[in-house]
Amino acid sequence: MIRLNYLAIAVAAVAAFLAAGGYYAAVGKQLEKLSSASAEMSPRLLAVEIAKHFVVAAVIAGLSAGIGITAWPSAVLLGLALWVAFPVMLLLGSVVHEKVPWRLAALHAGDWLVKLLVVSLIVGIWR
Repeated sequence: MIRLNYLAIAVAAVAAFLAAGGYYAAVGKQLEKLSSASAEMSPRLLAVEIAKHFVVAAVIAGLSAGIGITAWPSAVLLGLALWVAFPVMLLLGSVVHEKVPWRLAALHAGDWLVKLLVVSLIVGIWR
């Protein structure tokens, strides 16, 4: 049975949420030019975002524990692999099939890169 560090999962979720907030604060002007949907954070959206980060952290913790990651280089590789396999491919599909502007997709891909690396590092090392 895989043993998870629930404190690490919680810390990783909060750290990823804060990192995402910092990321979007840094790219906010570009995001506003590309999307009108990037408005204020309502309490409902805040709850959804926090819940998303907890789910991502828990899943990555399970994967990390399952494949035996205990050092930062392997944690970084896991984060990069997950980034390419999931958000990058999904965002690429949205650009190709839904006509989402590639710059908007690239901004969101950057957010996912940051959060997946943060979570992979925290749950991969703190076991």
